[in-house]
This record gives sequence, structure tokens and C-alpha cells, in this order.
Amino acid sequence: MAMGSFDPRKSQPMAEINVVPLVDVMLVLLVIFIITAPLLTHSVKIDLPKASSTPNITQPEHIEFGIREGGALYWNGATVTLQELDARFGAAAKQTPQPELHLRADRHAHYESVAKVMAAAARAGLVKIGFVTEPGER
Repeated sequence: MAMGSFDPRKSQPMAEINVVPLVDVMLVLLVIFIITAPLLTHSVKIDLPKASSTPNITQPEHIEFGIREGGALYWNGATVTLQELDARFGAAAKQTPQPELHLRADRHAHYESVAKVMAAAARAGLVKIGFVTEPGER
């Protein structure tokens, strides 16, 4: 090991590196790893459930509701009256999953008829209401 002298005329930088602290730290780390390595390899067998990766998509049924120009109302192709709508919408709202209401109004149907149907559906609790349109000539 190189020792520096106290003589200011012979002051040169020390050319050797003291590796003793480095070796001490490495030995401590080695002991820690030797103790913890067996703990890492010890495992406990657990039976976990297997999950499939395919999504389970259920499409709810939908109600095709048509409104003609003269005010005629159609529930999946069958004619209904405005008085029957509350009972039918109430029964549809209680289904699980709740069906979607697809409104298909004639081009010349009055907005009042469409608004009455939408209000009856909202009162019954139907939340999925959509309008079906068909592209036509301009």
C-alpha cells in the first residue's frame, strides 16, 4: 500500500487505488444473495382459474318501431295504437338486457307523432332509442 509523505517537496499524487472498501461491500452483497437465493426458488402451487380470451358479446333484441305519414304506428310490423304503447314499452323496459328501440319514421310523418312515441318510451324507462334512416335521392 502506498503511503504519502508529509514532505511538501515530494508531494506526488497517489497512483494506487484502495480496493479494500470495495471488496468489503462486495462480500456483504455476496452474503446477502447467498441467503436470499433459496427463498426466491421456493414456490407454492396454486390452482388458478383459466380465463378465455374471447369476449362474450350479447346483442339485445331490438324493437322495430315504424311511424307512417298518416300517424299509423307499427311495433315489429304489427299495428299498435298510442294507448297500447305505455304497456308495451313498460314490459320492454323490464327485460334484461333492455332492448333497443329503433324508430323508423316516414319522411312526411308529423313530428308530433314521433315526439309522443319518444316521450312514451322515455316514461317507461327505455334508454336506448335510435333513429333508423335510409339514404335516399337528393
